[in-house]
Amino acid sequence: MASVQDILAKLRISNHNSAWYTGLKSGSESAQTREIFSPINGAYLATVSMANDADYEICISEAQAAFEIWKKMPAPKRGEIVRQYGDKLRHYKQELGELVSLEMGKIIQEGLGEVQEMIDICDFAVGLSRQLYGLTMASERPDHRMFEQWHPLGICGIISAFNFPVAVWAWNSMLAAVCGDVCIWKPSEKTPLTAIACHKIMEEVLRENNLPEGIFCLIIGDAHIGKRMSEDTRVPLVSATGSTRMGKAVGTAVGARLGKSILELGGNNAIIIAPSADLKMAIAATIFGSVGTAGQRCTTTRRLIVHSDVYEKVKSELLRLYPKLPIGSPLEQGNLVGPLIDKDAVTNFTNALTSVQAEGGKLIYGGTVITDGELAKGNFVVPAIVEAENHYEMVQHETFAPILYLLKYEGDVTNAIAIQNGVKQGLSSSIFTTNMLEAELFLSYKGSDCGIANVNIGTSGAEIGGAFGGEKETGGGRESGSDSWKAYMRRQTNTVNYSTALPLAQGIKFDLD
Repeated sequence: MASVQDILAKLRISNHNSAWYTGLKSGSESAQTREIFSPINGAYLATVSMANDADYEICISEAQAAFEIWKKMPAPKRGEIVRQYGDKLRHYKQELGELVSLEMGKIIQEGLGEVQEMIDICDFAVGLSRQLYGLTMASERPDHRMFEQWHPLGICGIISAFNFPVAVWAWNSMLAAVCGDVCIWKPSEKTPLTAIACHKIMEEVLRENNLPEGIFCLIIGDAHIGKRMSEDTRVPLVSATGSTRMGKAVGTAVGARLGKSILELGGNNAIIIAPSADLKMAIAATIFGSVGTAGQRCTTTRRLIVHSDVYEKVKSELLRLYPKLPIGSPLEQGNLVGPLIDKDAVTNFTNALTSVQAEGGKLIYGGTVITDGELAKGNFVVPAIVEAENHYEMVQHETFAPILYLLKYEGDVTNAIAIQNGVKQGLSSSIFTTNMLEAELFLSYKGSDCGIANVNIGTSGAEIGGAFGGEKETGGGRESGSDSWKAYMRRQTNTVNYSTALPLAQGIKFDLD
């Protein structure tokens, strides 16, 4: 494992005590700075400058100018730039994965996996660059041809969250790029270093191809910059990932100007364990889903809905395995639970447990903050299991921390589905069953109301090939695979008349003679 200094140096990031980056080479000097500390041990990593309104205007101007060049490039040529970026990511995968772990706190395997996810979406986007298909439709008028085509939107604003500091940007930016859009990225101010590293790698690609750096802009700023972007008519599309509260503010601002938005917001995801389930598989998926990324995934398993016939067996197995989970530095191989992002997250964890117990919940494992030894320097907690009821306020609420609510259901699977659907969020869901009727019901219109519904796999770990997103307070957006690319373009319907007559649709007669 390289030192912090070595990792930053290999990624071309300086590490010193002065304010040194706004995300814009030509940006004005900002008086506001932010120090970045690792959640692992509180170690100082770097200091960044926070962009101001002048920086934002420069960013918009550079993006607008770059769009005039980028949109004229054939889509496969744009795909070639994305391909080169994917190759650069392969070269820097180890260092970038380590930086994700250092700055965000997820275990190194997840950090490397996040970089691999970027590589995968680059590959997907390269193929997509030759598949931006329209449709030809039959016209009711003789000697007419009707078809649709897709055009670039312009500037795509990307607001990303700390928990996936690089992958979600790539989901959006790589697809937007092959579609002909330029991107302005406002990462979470909690994890700017990984964003800067990704941007510097992209700068290499753009310079090598004599392209303007404004095709991919980066701006490090607080919520004010996000608000500016959301209200800016020069940004036709804003893709925002974060809390439901944040998403409502972004959606309201973008909607007020009739812009387009992609919202990926809160999740309150559940696994149903039916009586026929393979319990070994189900419990393994539950533990990964509930403690992976220290419970800080939008797809984290927060509720486990278990049939009464197997409830005690599942509970007993969880209580056997949870104490064996290695908690420690995410940079050390073998550790499975890293730290929370900051002290506020630790406070939210303990407050949630206090509140749910006040409602009647029973804490049966964990729930403590680690306050001794080396781990006391970081933001480490012991993942918690709470026996609860689905209607409890805290169970209805998404707490970004490793808290698993254990819920019991009786009768047939429709009762479990009602519990699963009985929250405001609708991102990811899963059922473990070997009963085909239960599995099909879960996937039918009578089943899960989430954007993602899985059978015999957990709620976390989506592949890039499928459209990612959820319903209800999760926002309704879709990113990554399938036909999500259409959100980054504008559809145009075209009709060509190759006759010398002018017939009207619906048989309307409008004779001027």
